[in-house]
Formats: sequence, C-alpha cells, structure tokens
Amino acid sequence: MTHDIINPAGLHDPVGFGYSHIARTPGGLVFIAGQYASDAEGQVTSSDFAEQVDRSLANLRTALTAVGLDYGDVVQLRTHIVDHDPGKLTILAERIGRIWGSRPPTQTLTGVAALALPDMLFEVDAIAVVPPGTDDSRLGSPSATN
Repeated sequence: MTHDIINPAGLHDPVGFGYSHIARTPGGLVFIAGQYASDAEGQVTSSDFAEQVDRSLANLRTALTAVGLDYGDVVQLRTHIVDHDPGKLTILAERIGRIWGSRPPTQTLTGVAALALPDMLFEVDAIAVVPPGTDDSRLGSPSATN
C-alpha cells in the first residue's frame, strides 16, 4: 500500500531520531507518531509534567493541522507517562477534557519507567480519520512519499 510520510515544518526533524511524524494512508487513516514536549531541535522544553502535557498536545495539533485535520478527527490516543500516579492522571484528564469535552477519543494510558529521552515525562501518539468527502487539497502535501 502506498502512503504519504509527512514531517511538517512546525515540528522538529525526526528523521535523525529514526522516525517520521505522520503517515497518511489512501483509506483516510492518519497515524501520528509520539509527540512530546519538544522544541524545534527535538529537545525537551520543560521538566514540569503539566507543561510537558500541554506542549505535547500542542505538537499533536501541529501534526494534525499539517494534514488538514484537528483534534475532532482523532479516534484514538495512546499516552505514556513516566512514573504514573493519580496526580498525573488528574492533570491529563483535565487537559483531555479541555480539548475534547464530553466526547474524548479512545485512549490507552501506559505507565512507563522511561521514554526515549531522559527528560521526557509524557508522550502521546494518535490515530485520526479523514472525514468522508474531504477535499484532498485540504490535507496538506507530503514531504516524502513511500
């Protein structure tokens, strides 16, 4: 199957880390790689958990926007929390509620010992669906095609 690989200008270049940000299939599925609190160079921007969640979700929105989608097009989230505890769950639930209200996407949360970079405390990846009848010109252009 042919799919588009997209690494939008608004996010760091992930290729040196061994991945791409977005894969878009002809069937309308969009897979977004783990987004974390990264700056333009891929470095973690804060040591505060809540700030990392906010920045990660903002980076997710940047990825979605690059292919003409928004939070409402997300059907699944996978979240990963270092040293998960109830306080961190409360922060995450509040942020999810702020974005999706009473209709959040499906979500799997995994508590982990560590993530890819030593300072990462949170990461989120997503699957989104292009709405039926969406004009392909709205979906952005790939930086590379496989």
